[in-house]
Amino acid sequence: MAKPSQNEDTLRGFGFAFSAYLLWGFLPLYMKWLAHVPAVEVVAHRILWSVPVAGLVLFLLGRTSDIGRILKDPRSLAMGCLTAALVSVNWGVYVWAISVDRTLDAALGYYINPLFSVFLGSVLLGERLKRLQWVAVAIATSAVAVLAYENGSLPWPALALTTTWGFYAYFKRSLPIGPNQGFLLEVLILTPFAVGYLIWLWINGGGHFVPVSVDMWLLMGCGIVTAVPLMLYANGAKGLRLTTIGIMQYIAPTMIMLVALFVFKEPFGHARAIAFPMIWAALGLYTYSMFRSRK
Repeated sequence: MAKPSQNEDTLRGFGFAFSAYLLWGFLPLYMKWLAHVPAVEVVAHRILWSVPVAGLVLFLLGRTSDIGRILKDPRSLAMGCLTAALVSVNWGVYVWAISVDRTLDAALGYYINPLFSVFLGSVLLGERLKRLQWVAVAIATSAVAVLAYENGSLPWPALALTTTWGFYAYFKRSLPIGPNQGFLLEVLILTPFAVGYLIWLWINGGGHFVPVSVDMWLLMGCGIVTAVPLMLYANGAKGLRLTTIGIMQYIAPTMIMLVALFVFKEPFGHARAIAFPMIWAALGLYTYSMFRSRK
């Protein structure tokens, strides 16, 4: 069976990617149920319970041999350690932001991310940015400056999410395996640290993983809500054009923003009322530039 061209969108690819972005958009609702649990503990359970989910998927696909090959390659293993560290920090900031009613900062971070990735491509890969792309980056930077001026400090959760995810995507390109295998590799690398931390909690009488409790089921469910969207996205990206993926990535932060405003009732404020439209304008220019490049 012939593989779809990279310049074509497939219904299968759209379905996988759209499902992933919907799940990411609703993820704050799930994480809010765990707001009373420290972010580090939640991340530890996200790592631990992602292993069986990701492992089962790869086993059913017959792709587990790729992991063994990477574990024997020191260079690739080192790169896996770097991406694992970046994604764990990203998860930690995200969970913490939701638990302390800064979900709008999380939305802002993921809105900025495409523009930061374009900037990284220019600085680290020598890619030439078009004039509209530079304007978009400048507008986004100005939006961050507006928030910093109004609040007296940088919106560090948004910037942390942007930079960690941007560098994660950049370095993940260097892993010589597919994204599903790469995800399993990352959680396997992180598992000893997660288990060690949870054992330390248990020894000291802490932790929220109490048998037959709501917290136990929610923490175990972290594996599903973490692994499933990532794997859906990885499979969806194979069947979509880059421009399509570029537009669809705005779905999740938009849903996160709406959840923050209408479910969590977070204040929008004057600075955000200025900064968010600036970000949307920057993303509009970026998207227009993508379409014009394809033409």
